[in-house]
Amino acid sequence: MNNKLFKPDYIFESSWEVCNKVGGIYAVLSTRANTLQKVMNDRIIFIGPDCWHDKENIYFNEDNTIFTDWKKKATEEVLKIKTGRWNVPGKPIAILVDFEQYYEKKNEIYGKLWEDFNVDSLHAYGDYDEASMFSYAAAKVVESFYNHYLNSNDKVIYHGNEWMTGLGLLYIKKHLPQIATIFTTHATSIGRSIAGNNKPLYDYLFAYNGDQMAAELNMQSKHSIEKQTAHNVDCFTTVSQITANECKELLDKPVDVILPNGFEDDFIPKAAAFTRKRKAARKKVLDVANALLGTDLDDNTLIISTSGRYEFRNKGVDVYIEAMNRLLRDKELNKKVLAFIEVPGWCGEPRPDLLERLQSGKKYDTPLDVPMVTHWLHNMSHDNVLSMLKFLDMQNRKDDNVKLIFLPCYLDGNDGIINISYYDIVLGNDLCVYPSYYEPWGYTPLEAVAFKVPCITTDLAGFGLWANSEKGAYCEIEDGVKVVHRTDYNYSEVADAIKDTVAKFSNFNDKQIKAARTKAYNLSKKALWSEFIKYYYQAYDVALRKAAERNGR
Repeated sequence: MNNKLFKPDYIFESSWEVCNKVGGIYAVLSTRANTLQKVMNDRIIFIGPDCWHDKENIYFNEDNTIFTDWKKKATEEVLKIKTGRWNVPGKPIAILVDFEQYYEKKNEIYGKLWEDFNVDSLHAYGDYDEASMFSYAAAKVVESFYNHYLNSNDKVIYHGNEWMTGLGLLYIKKHLPQIATIFTTHATSIGRSIAGNNKPLYDYLFAYNGDQMAAELNMQSKHSIEKQTAHNVDCFTTVSQITANECKELLDKPVDVILPNGFEDDFIPKAAAFTRKRKAARKKVLDVANALLGTDLDDNTLIISTSGRYEFRNKGVDVYIEAMNRLLRDKELNKKVLAFIEVPGWCGEPRPDLLERLQSGKKYDTPLDVPMVTHWLHNMSHDNVLSMLKFLDMQNRKDDNVKLIFLPCYLDGNDGIINISYYDIVLGNDLCVYPSYYEPWGYTPLEAVAFKVPCITTDLAGFGLWANSEKGAYCEIEDGVKVVHRTDYNYSEVADAIKDTVAKFSNFNDKQIKAARTKAYNLSKKALWSEFIKYYYQAYDVALRKAAERNGR
């Protein structure tokens, strides 16, 4: 057999998060784009939804000179597209597609999907229609482009991310079998749902029937499109071994290649700029905390945080709060701790009373009312974080050695209180904690260690498993990452392990802290795209070989 890898001439990659920052997939695609653009040189084309219409999209620079002759043809075919470049390093070509015109024929589209691939769209609700019509539109764009510029001599790949791109992948399989298809699930919809519904995912994984659970949890349509796509593409992939196990059990399809999520470190400030930004971040969060709490916390305070999407159990926000509660009474703790929860909630407005204090520049020795939150929420009485703090009677009292503050907004630099972006805040931390229960990969811990911030994560996160595999044993905080063993039922042990690790770190001397920070940073270097892109080349090879076989090439 020929051992030389098949290489694509063109790659089309679609995702709801192309030029549309929603979650972690944006980070995967936008950081990988530069590496592939260098190799493909404008022959990698990203396709995303035109959610912005006439409003300015800060992630996309429109350029009408790209593919002008094809765009005329596309307009004749009633495709509503914008061409331009994604505003990320590498500036790859992006096509944004308006898909709203397809809603009126969605029943016909779903009918064909059922006939051709047995996909059940009857139980669709929520974002299913939106995602499916985008996916259909993206496939029509690829079909039009292919027919205009390419032919069967070109090795072409269509790569879709998440169940939202499934319909398009199946359309390509049927109408353009000469194109090789790759599907990446970043988390199975049914696995996430099982975990999010407080059901034990891992101990019972072998016994769960994906179709049955989808019916029980009202997830039939998303599960159906995801499962049929996994079974029908040329190469089915996911991001970690833990999610590969999930795919095998819940989708009844083993993955062909695991594609771990790399990143680029071009957003990490260097040398003097790093030191300056770290000092500024620490000063800012201490100023905010002191104004809110009426305290005088200084730079010797241990600053820690957790962050990510507001998935209270899946992201381990609950166990983080429990750990901080236990830390309040820990005799080993050698420093005052300022702990943040940086998770976007249903945010109302920046607190006027807190703003007033910050703007006055004065020092205060009395706390504000509700000294646990920086912004008012629309659902104060029903918010999970505030409810748990109330239940545990965590009031940020003056004598408490651990103060916990909820920052319930997107840290985009314009939140009204912190006004510094997330990346510029995280580098001010001493420790980051991400005790996830459900985390297919885990960008937040990877980003933390890239900023030389040691972190705590679990072995239910793909990143935690990868860190352990790099060491060949469970990582400890001295290694820059502490990986806690987590199961369906050991919540209390996880809380204790976090508490003990923070207490241990509070006793580190400067030399030990520096060593842990260096090791954290060195580990992050092993996760750069230059190290992980080889897995994508494997996936391209698998898909192209299958397509060549199918088309008798």
